[in-house]
Amino acid sequence: MFKRILIANRGEIAVRVFRACRELEIEPVVVYSQADREALHVQLAERAYCIGPARSADSYLNVNAILTVAQAAGCDAIHPGYGFLSENADFADACEAAGITFIGPSGDVIRAMGNKAAARKLMQSAGVPVVPGSDGAVDTAEQAKALADSIGYPVLIKASAGGGGRGMRRVYEPEQLIPLFEEARSESLACFGSGEMYLEKLIVMIATPRHIEFQIMADGQGHVIQLGDRDCSIQRRNQKLLEESPSKALTPELRERMGAAAVAAARAAGYVNAGTIEFVLAPDGQFYFIEMNTRIQVEHPVTELVTGLDLVREQIRVSAGLPLSVTQEEVLFRGHAIECRINAEDPAKGFQPCPGRIDFLHLPGGYGVRVDTGLYTGYELPPYYDSLMAKLIVYAPTRLEAIRRMRRALEELVIEGPATNTDLLHQILHHPDFVRGNYSTGFLEAHMDTLLAWSGSGEVREV
Repeated sequence: MFKRILIANRGEIAVRVFRACRELEIEPVVVYSQADREALHVQLAERAYCIGPARSADSYLNVNAILTVAQAAGCDAIHPGYGFLSENADFADACEAAGITFIGPSGDVIRAMGNKAAARKLMQSAGVPVVPGSDGAVDTAEQAKALADSIGYPVLIKASAGGGGRGMRRVYEPEQLIPLFEEARSESLACFGSGEMYLEKLIVMIATPRHIEFQIMADGQGHVIQLGDRDCSIQRRNQKLLEESPSKALTPELRERMGAAAVAAARAAGYVNAGTIEFVLAPDGQFYFIEMNTRIQVEHPVTELVTGLDLVREQIRVSAGLPLSVTQEEVLFRGHAIECRINAEDPAKGFQPCPGRIDFLHLPGGYGVRVDTGLYTGYELPPYYDSLMAKLIVYAPTRLEAIRRMRRALEELVIEGPATNTDLLHQILHHPDFVRGNYSTGFLEAHMDTLLAWSGSGEVREV
């Protein structure tokens, strides 16, 4: 087992990994930017090193600075968390070259699965269903238009290196294709340094799809298991806002087929460590591969609560060369879990980020309630990073009990200072369609005006 692990991240995920290390009796070493000098993960750590100015490019994305600290501190391994360098194949390679274990898949696997066009092609060869579209990358706007004309509109233009909705454009009419293709490619070049694009049929306009993902874990001995599904359909701007496990949309037979496809996808990639296979699910039960995330996910706690497994602990074990602690047959699924992402943002102003000082903080508690956060009273939220400031997760024996528990937990949560999305989340949990499980990726767009009106009134609609 490792003696010392450097945590190359910040915020709640840095605290989450820190705690897992302490419980495994591994010494955690943390890094921070100048803007995060007072962050919770820095205050908890005995060994913390500043790696640069506030800007991510000068700190949390500074590979040389991170490796220099890791080597100077005598770290055996680096845990990248999520975001930043977690899916950076060159960073994984650099860790290996420096003799430091990267807690994640190899650089080659990250490279293969990080290119969404290449991943799509690999999944096709493995027999995993994919959305109709290009077999790989499309080189020109003219090629994209010819393909779109053949598969029919609407279509979705996507960046091979993309994520978070960037480098993505919906195309409803043929005359929109070429200008939107060039627009998406320019955005991809600016955000990811790559102009490689591919094309998919836009399933969202055919029906009302759900975004379903399966957690997988794999070790170096060839064992691959799936740890169930998460429904991530409550989204704003292609970014998840609320997740639950298991999904109400899946029958036992469909869950089994999708889980088998997720395992097949991981095996085809030669995957080792924690990862997520993401699918789009149509109302008729047809499902299609979207992408693979080669890292721990923001929403991993809901899987931990329904399986009883510590996924970060499993990541560390696997990276140390140990086998998975459970077989597929030993994985037991119990109850229902929901996660709400608490963001410093104003939904009424287009989800505008709202950094600032936390004047007062009260976190909910009680049976079945978990809070992952780096917040404390007096902490100054820096304006340089993602608006996520806490994750509120609940567990209960049934979905309805979990919904009621989450409502109660949100009512107890007090964050004075910056604007948050707490009221919006509370209203979502009272909406009849959500309570019935009758929702899709278009839920927030369809009901935003109503939800905001409810939030502004200070009332809730009991269901």
